Amino acid sequence: MEKEVEIKFNGKMYTLPVIKGTEDEMAVDISKLRSDLNLITLDRGYKNTGSTLSSITFLDGEKGILRYRGYAIEELAEKSSFLEVAYLLIYGELPNKNELDNFTNNISEHTLVHEDVKSILDGFPSNSHPMGVLGSLVSSLTAFYPKSLDPNRSSDEINGTIIRAIAKLPTLAAWSFKNRMRQPVVYPDNRLDYCSNFIRMMFSLPTFEYKINPVITKALNKLLILHADHEQNCSASTVRIVGSSHASLYASISAGIAALWGPLHGGANQAVIEMLEEIKQSGGDVDKYISKAKDKSDPFRLMGFGHRVYKSFDPRAKIIKKAAHDVLDQLGINDPVLDIAMRLEKVALNDSYFKTRNLYPNVDFYSGIIYRALGVPTDMFTVMFALGRLPGWIAQWKEMRENNEPIGRPRQVYTGKNYRKYLDINQR
Repeated sequence: MEKEVEIKFNGKMYTLPVIKGTEDEMAVDISKLRSDLNLITLDRGYKNTGSTLSSITFLDGEKGILRYRGYAIEELAEKSSFLEVAYLLIYGELPNKNELDNFTNNISEHTLVHEDVKSILDGFPSNSHPMGVLGSLVSSLTAFYPKSLDPNRSSDEINGTIIRAIAKLPTLAAWSFKNRMRQPVVYPDNRLDYCSNFIRMMFSLPTFEYKINPVITKALNKLLILHADHEQNCSASTVRIVGSSHASLYASISAGIAALWGPLHGGANQAVIEMLEEIKQSGGDVDKYISKAKDKSDPFRLMGFGHRVYKSFDPRAKIIKKAAHDVLDQLGINDPVLDIAMRLEKVALNDSYFKTRNLYPNVDFYSGIIYRALGVPTDMFTVMFALGRLPGWIAQWKEMRENNEPIGRPRQVYTGKNYRKYLDINQR
C-alpha cells in the first residue's frame, strides 16, 4: 500500500508522496510543494530535511547502528584496512585481491607532490593552523592538474583524480604538520603501508628515522575507518553542495576541509583535550568537574560524552576504546592529562547519572586520547580527521555527480524590510 501525506492549505487538500528507504526510513517528498502551492518548508540547520537519496552510509542514532554500503562498522574496523574501506565507499563493493592490489599500487605511485608545493608551504607562517594550510594545499592541486577542473571528463580521468587525492592527502597533511613544527618535510616511502607511511612522514626527520610501531599503526587504521563517512554531516553536505555547481573534486574536498575545521564539527576531539587540560590546571579534581557537569545551572559541559546523533551509544567508541588502551599500555606514557581522562571514563561508565542519560564516552573522547599519546598537537587533530573522512567525501561527490543531481539552492523565508523608496543622501 502506497503511503502519502495530506496537507490542507487555503481550504484545499494537497497530497504529498512518501518515499521509503531500504532500511524503512520514511521521507515526505516536498519537491513540488513550491511549484504547486508556492510554499516552502522551514527547517533551520536542515535537521529534518533529506537533501538526497544515497546508498553510501546508513546511520541509526537511536539504535547505535553505522554501516558502510551495508557492512557493519564493527566488522569493517575489526577485519578490514582503511584502503579497503575507501574502495568500498567510493566504488560500492569490497574489492577482491586483484582490485585491492591495483588500488593500493596506484595510490603508492602518486604519493609524491610537485616540488612547487613546497614553495606554497614555505609561504605560510609557522603559527598557521594546519587545517588552513591543508585546505589551501588541496585547493592548489587544481593548478598542478588543470584537467581536474572539469568534473565531466571520462570516468578514467575522474578516477585518476580520485587516486591522486587519496595518495597525496597524507603527504600534504604531514607537511602541514611539519610547517607548524618548522621542521623539514619528509618524503613518502612507498614501501610502507598507507598508515605507516603517513606516521613516518609526520615524525621522522632527515637525521632521524621514526620507528613504526604496529600497535600505533593498527590504532590509526581503525580511527581512519571509523571516521571514513558519517552520512550527510556538515562537511559531507558541503562537499556535495559545492560539487553540485560542477566544482572540481579538489575544490570540493577543500570546502569539506573548511567545514570540518569548525569546532562544532571536526574539533570535538580537540575540545576533549582542552577540557582535560583545564581540569589538570585547576588541580585535577575529577569529582569536582563531575559535579559541575551534573549541575544544570553550571555552564561547564563534559566534552567527548554522548553524541548529537547517537541517542544510545556511539558504536565507534566501543571499537576504538580498546585501541586507545592498547596505545597507552604500549607506550607506557606518564601523562597527568591522560590519567584524568581514564578517571573520567571510569566514572562515566559506572555513574547512574551518565548511564541513564546515555552519556558514554564517544569516538572523539578516545581519538583525542590516542592523538595526545602519540604526541600530535591538538590543532592537528582535525587534520587527522580529514585524512579519515576523505573517502567519504569522495564517495559523496562521486555519487552526486553520477546521479546528475541539480545545483544545491536552499530557499529562505525573508524577514527584512518591505520595499522602500531610495532617498537622496541629503534627504536621509
